[in-house]
Amino acid sequence: MNILLSIVLIGIGATVVMDLWGIVRKRLFGSTAPNYKMVGRWIAYMAYGKFRHNAIATSPAMCGEHLIGWTFHYLVGIAFAALLISIWGVPWLYNPTLGPALTVGIATIAAPFLLMQPGMGAGLAAARTAKPTSARLQSLVTHTVFGLGLYLSGSVVQLFYSV
Repeated sequence: MNILLSIVLIGIGATVVMDLWGIVRKRLFGSTAPNYKMVGRWIAYMAYGKFRHNAIATSPAMCGEHLIGWTFHYLVGIAFAALLISIWGVPWLYNPTLGPALTVGIATIAAPFLLMQPGMGAGLAAARTAKPTSARLQSLVTHTVFGLGLYLSGSVVQLFYSV
């Protein structure tokens, strides 16, 4: 089993599951999908030493922000898959279980709550948004779905190695 390839595939797969959930969430509840262009803008400004914005949407656009945002989104998914394997070890790749995947998925909520939302002007855990409780709940559900995606992707990757 190629461990690095497995981690990459699991991270991409889990992120795809999370993105599909965003589409379903939008259709079912009318909620807006995450705007990774704004994430790209936030990341692009870091190259110029600006890490915090009062409101990222009011900061001038940056070249390539859409691509940067989506690339960052998937790289973070891969990094979180690597975190799962670094904590639970390579044996998890051979026998994926739901508990560790959900644990990591839910724990990843720390990234938007403590880094991204404050850096983009939404405040700590979305405190400066119009509906912080709703934003927090949506983040929790989305990151739980990401954890489910880690498990599902791990299970699919494991099937290919058991042939």
